[in-house]
Amino acid sequence: MSDAERTALIVAGVALAIDLVVRIVAVIVVPRNRRPTAGMAWLLAIFFLPFLGVFFFLLIGNPKLPKHRREKQAEVDRYIRESTHGVERVSDSTQWPAWFEGIVRLNRNLGSMPLIGSNSASLIGDYQGSLDAMTAAIRDAKRHVHVEFYIFAYDRTTAPFFDALADAVARGIEVRVLLDHVASYRVKGYRATLKQLRTMGAEWQLMLPVQPFKGKYQRPDLRNHRKLLVVDGEVGFMGSQNIIDRSYNKRSNIRRGLKWKELVTRVEGPIVTGLDAIFASDWYLETGETPRRDLVEALDQPGEAQDLDCQVVPSGPGYRNENNLKLFLALLYAAQEQIIITSPYFVPDEAMLYAISSATQRGIHVELFVSEIGDQALVYHAQRSYYEALLRAGVKIYMYKAPYILHAKHFTIDDDVAVIGSSNMDIRSFELNMEISLLVRGASFVREMRAVEAGYRRDSRELTLDEWMRQPLGSTVLDNLARLTSALQ
Repeated sequence: MSDAERTALIVAGVALAIDLVVRIVAVIVVPRNRRPTAGMAWLLAIFFLPFLGVFFFLLIGNPKLPKHRREKQAEVDRYIRESTHGVERVSDSTQWPAWFEGIVRLNRNLGSMPLIGSNSASLIGDYQGSLDAMTAAIRDAKRHVHVEFYIFAYDRTTAPFFDALADAVARGIEVRVLLDHVASYRVKGYRATLKQLRTMGAEWQLMLPVQPFKGKYQRPDLRNHRKLLVVDGEVGFMGSQNIIDRSYNKRSNIRRGLKWKELVTRVEGPIVTGLDAIFASDWYLETGETPRRDLVEALDQPGEAQDLDCQVVPSGPGYRNENNLKLFLALLYAAQEQIIITSPYFVPDEAMLYAISSATQRGIHVELFVSEIGDQALVYHAQRSYYEALLRAGVKIYMYKAPYILHAKHFTIDDDVAVIGSSNMDIRSFELNMEISLLVRGASFVREMRAVEAGYRRDSRELTLDEWMRQPLGSTVLDNLARLTSALQ
């Protein structure tokens, strides 16, 4: 045997040994504290593409924020729980559904925020109308304006919103802005947006910045997906809408004529302080600046006699649990009559799929509103892979007609309870994104939500099982491949 052959044999043996070690270590490390489906998907990726699989696992395999961030989140949660002990001031609890108290306790244990009564809320489904309402609230500010959005962009559509912020700063109002680093960076006009913030003199911070040379780094696709605005602790806005033109200023969207359809709720009452507490927590996580004590203590202040009980539910990779998923599952199992879900990206895990199918088998009427077309190919096809199972289970699927992307995120349970917020019903929102949901109990709010759902129904077409089974084989294969990738979390 020549020296070259001997060297080649040694190299092959070393490579084989490394490959074997990688596979053994992967079997030990990958499944730990991970969903079985996600663990299996990662193992398949590592076994079939060892070097690429390991690289991507090291890059995006950890679904949690760094330990110091999680410790700061736990510190904030302890403070909120201790400061708000016994502050629940709600409507007559004898009128609650029998299951509601357990839901409230679940949310309190997971996200620390209490259920608060004496609130009012209204829904805004018009894209420009919600921007106008938020701008008007900023112009009326007397003390502070707190802005937190996943995507925050200066363009022709949002210019009045930015002008209102600049006017508030000029009047001596405290203006603080949080914007997600990666999401805002990826849209057109990022530098112009930061220039506007600097020029007006607002305090601002990037959320979850990916700046390794500045010592700021975590898994790059862990994002703060929350969307909220608080003015003076008296008026709040939250929901699905970002601060950007409804085309998202993307050439491909404009070419296709895509327009985003959103839903925002405007709230007043003590619960606004709950929204402000979430902002203060996120500000603290990014800056280290301790939240003002009065923000949390204000939750204990009596509100006017209004009819809604509300609870803020934060969730994300800074928590040990998937707070939003546990809330959604609990509500699905609690439903007695009907469940109506609206989600632009609906990629359920096994637990949610079982909860929905169990609901229909119990005789619960279940409807799902999704978009007829998609803006994110991978998620769109992964979502489609669940349609057959949902239709066979008896779920009515309504597809909101093109060219609109139904981006609203909400659902209602019976005639008692609604949830609205930033969270999609997919694995990304359950595990990787920081989200905010608002649980609302009150017949008036649910009636308003019913009107919104009726509007969606008018502008949608119902998908039938017969139609779906006529899908081309190529589409089915693509959908199923996308479904497999959704587990790589």
